[in-house]
Amino acid sequence: MKEKLTDFLRLNFPEAVIREDNFCDQQSFYIHGEYLFDICRAFQSDKELEFNFLMDICSLDWWGQPDEAEGRFEVVYNLYSLKHRYRFFLKVRLPAKEPKIDSVTSLWHTADWLEREVYDMMGIFFVGHPDLRKIVTPDELDGYPLRKDFPLTYEVPQFSYNKDQLPEVIL
Repeated sequence: MKEKLTDFLRLNFPEAVIREDNFCDQQSFYIHGEYLFDICRAFQSDKELEFNFLMDICSLDWWGQPDEAEGRFEVVYNLYSLKHRYRFFLKVRLPAKEPKIDSVTSLWHTADWLEREVYDMMGIFFVGHPDLRKIVTPDELDGYPLRKDFPLTYEVPQFSYNKDQLPEVIL
């Protein structure tokens, strides 16, 4: 399957691939962000490959690391083919200023909450997402907690949604 994926990308998107990685027998492709949606659609709709399951979307912050020169943020798409029982990763590097990438929610409904979590925790904007709003942190929180430059505190954030309904013991 490794060769099929490499050949598929070389044939259909030769200008999109930056490099291929194989770490611990896990295949990854670093791609240019503007090709992400088209590549995902091609992988999903190709009858031979059938990468029809988006398992996860996560992100990394390379702030202060040598790899930051390639882009401060990295968004990782974990794709899986149920037919072939094979997983691989698409990785996109984004700049520190206004990190944004196209949403894939129209291809996989699982991307809805996954993209919202990445947005909420890392501040990466998903263009075209139908409802991009916070789902983990309180609305009052300024900043993105998983960024390496987010200030460390020991204060427990107060959630105001149901504060009046909590028992006295907790307060």
